[in-house]
Amino acid sequence: MTDEGQRGLATALAQVGGRSRSGVQGSWARVRRGFFLAAQAGVAAGLAWYLAHDVIGRANAFFAPIAAVITLASSVGQRVRRTAELVLGVAIGIGVGDAIILLIGTGPWQIGLVVTLAIVVATALGGGPPLVVQSASSAVLVATLTSTTGVPWTRFIDALVGGAVGLTVMTVLLPLNPLTIVRHAAEPALEALAGGLRTVAEALADRDEARVLAALDELRAAEATFAGYAAAAKAARENVAFAPARWRNRGTLAQYVDGADQVTYALRNVRVLIRRVLTALDDDEPVPAVLPASIGMLAEAVELLEQDWAKGEEPVATRERALRAAAESGKAYTEEIGFSGGVVVAQIRTTVTDLLRATGIEYGEAPRLVRRAAGWHGRARGGRGKGRDRRP
Repeated sequence: MTDEGQRGLATALAQVGGRSRSGVQGSWARVRRGFFLAAQAGVAAGLAWYLAHDVIGRANAFFAPIAAVITLASSVGQRVRRTAELVLGVAIGIGVGDAIILLIGTGPWQIGLVVTLAIVVATALGGGPPLVVQSASSAVLVATLTSTTGVPWTRFIDALVGGAVGLTVMTVLLPLNPLTIVRHAAEPALEALAGGLRTVAEALADRDEARVLAALDELRAAEATFAGYAAAAKAARENVAFAPARWRNRGTLAQYVDGADQVTYALRNVRVLIRRVLTALDDDEPVPAVLPASIGMLAEAVELLEQDWAKGEEPVATRERALRAAAESGKAYTEEIGFSGGVVVAQIRTTVTDLLRATGIEYGEAPRLVRRAAGWHGRARGGRGKGRDRRP
């Protein structure tokens, strides 16, 4: 084999080895993330079987551990109401299935009737998709896997026991740490926002439209990440409310939970900002150096927010850097600036307001702080300075 061939083989083997290591590391990370849920499910299944079989005296109480596991698996990252819907859906499906089988026996058309009635009942109760789907699937299990022998409604009781055990394990015995969950959901959202702002700042300074557009596409793709953060914040709030063992986390957790909506608003305003940057570059407008500098400060403010929240500290540094961005952006009006540039300044200040609100500043106070930082405090709203007529 030639030297070039040997080098190529060595490179290929190194790449394969790297992929293997990354695959093992990824698998181990997934195992670690899912281990606590596995422990919850194991405890809930065993406890549900014990209560239904040994305490209540059900000989074939397999629906109790099934309902417990389903409740836990479906409740991760969801609200308690969704979990209650799922438990009720299991109970409805089993109840309807038991009643129909007792009256008319089993068979193909009985299965169809059981599923139809279970869905009708779930829909009539105003249930969402989890309730409807679980009602239908539970009815199928009853109609196909069980016999007509035994006392009616016993499996209905099994489902309620299992669901109650699942909720108890989730909220009291082995509650997930809501702070860990919401922090892991918030970090990628904040990193995406900070990274997008930093890319735009650098690209605007270089007048690189392609990189600005790429940053916009990346932030659009990150929408699901921000939605996941918002969902985790709602779930975390309820988890703390129902789990006494996690009450000590309420202070630190409040920063993430209360700031979730404001971070999403900041994302939307940043996307508007980026579109205006693209328009300014496309129209060949002048770009004062303070504009990319201000956007870069916004990126730093988001990074500081992530650090302050992770430490559980008051985000004073975040507020200072965000207000500095607002102040610097106003200097653009002392230079030549076009219409789209003026909109970029406005969006910088709006995003600063969002970030201040995310740090806990009250709704009415945040815009006042921004105006003061920009030098508008005490100034007549109708006043115009150099270039002010071009401000939107």
